Amino acid sequence: MSVEDIRDARVPADTSVPADAPQPDPTAARPPEVRRRGTWAALRPLVLRVHFYAGLLIAPLLFVAAATGLMYALSFQAEKIVYSEELTVAHVGERALPLGDQVAAAREAAPRGDVTAVWPAPEADATTRVVMKNPGLADGETLTVFVDPYTADVRGQLTTTGDALPLRSWLSAFHSNLQLGEVGRGYSELAASWLWVVALGGLALWIGRARKRRAELVLPDRAASGRRRTLSWHGAVGLWAAAGLVALSATGLTWSKYAGENIGQLQDRLGGATPSVSAALKGGADGGGDEHANHTIDANGQMVMPVGPDVGIDRAVEAARAAGVTEQLQVTMPAQGKGYVVKERDRTVPVHLDAVSVDPADGAVIDELRFSDYPLLAKLTRFGIDGHMGLLFGPVNQLALAALALAVMFLVFWGYRMWWLRRPTKDRTLSVGRAQPRGAWRKAPVTLLLPLVAATALVGWFVPLLGISLLCFLAVDMVLGAVARRGRSHPPVQAQEAQEAQAKAEAEAPSA
Repeated sequence: MSVEDIRDARVPADTSVPADAPQPDPTAARPPEVRRRGTWAALRPLVLRVHFYAGLLIAPLLFVAAATGLMYALSFQAEKIVYSEELTVAHVGERALPLGDQVAAAREAAPRGDVTAVWPAPEADATTRVVMKNPGLADGETLTVFVDPYTADVRGQLTTTGDALPLRSWLSAFHSNLQLGEVGRGYSELAASWLWVVALGGLALWIGRARKRRAELVLPDRAASGRRRTLSWHGAVGLWAAAGLVALSATGLTWSKYAGENIGQLQDRLGGATPSVSAALKGGADGGGDEHANHTIDANGQMVMPVGPDVGIDRAVEAARAAGVTEQLQVTMPAQGKGYVVKERDRTVPVHLDAVSVDPADGAVIDELRFSDYPLLAKLTRFGIDGHMGLLFGPVNQLALAALALAVMFLVFWGYRMWWLRRPTKDRTLSVGRAQPRGAWRKAPVTLLLPLVAATALVGWFVPLLGISLLCFLAVDMVLGAVARRGRSHPPVQAQEAQEAQAKAEAEAPSA
């Protein structure tokens, strides 16, 4: 019996075509065997695989960053309660005392401190902050003395970092480096590097997904169950949070070690560097000179500035107010060859960030800098950073940050839940869902693949931890693929013996 006979024997006996059946038109054009795939159809498997692996491996870092960010967002209101004694006065008086008297009271309370800045009370019931350098403090930390502007009574002393009191300062460091210093900064930079990739990839997958009703795009499908219900929540919440997550990622990278340096250099080359007011005095020491020249050391080992003409802090503030600098002032005390610098520090919209410098000899304004004169890129950077820190819109900004943090935490939870629900329960009890099959990049056209590879290489160079971790993912994936191929080419001994036994039985069977 020939091979053709065996093949024909498997065909049903009645293969006749009814007489009234329509006959095919021989002149009609045949449909193509393989329909041309669209750009998204070719790209989707690759995006899905990247989103799966990035979400799986980076999700723990994103969850930690979101949890610590949530605590930081709530710290603004918490520190008002915890430090109410230092931040507010006991009774609002009729008239505040001169700033000079308040500074003198702070110096008396902390004689070892060197006053570097003064923040006059911004509100009627608020205290004045006198910021000092003090021996024994870590780099970046200062001693802040809180003074009642009506009585010059010292309400307390706290170690601060910038405008952050101890609670918010600790939470800020915990969010940025897990209180591990430079070693811990890598975690936050890696999370920020991948956050925008995961967010945009998930957004594309969710928008490109086929659905029966348009409402399912923006609202979870409550009628669904199981994995489909989890996916609907994951996709809908991710859609609403995507813009905020990308913004958090971009602004967070400005503080990072490696990507932040590249961003700063690019900003400078584009002419978007943040300007600063000049405080150099005519005939005084420039920035390249030693600002501590001619200083002496007192009996307590503290540096004492040389005696010179000084109109005092009250005259300096008066000159700044006359020049239009009036909102939430921050006064930097004069150093060798430099004058007073009076800045606005109101970062809520509309922002007030004007600054002037004042000559301590006669109270004349040396230089002025208006926020309206900032380059556009510098303004956008300022807005982005302040928004990331919860300062731009006040409590509304802080609530938005808290909502984004909660969204990230839920998105991570739903992502892992979908991974668990997609597991093959029949094969093994403990198993998880499989990733998108390998080789997705081979299905993409070359005209799309080459620009994508070039863009990925450029982004990986500009955001180094993203590029390095992506290379690590690819290397691990290649190793796993090689192991899988080796397993298929060398089947287990039992399977191989079964195949040999079956072949032997077929060879010994009598022919038909």
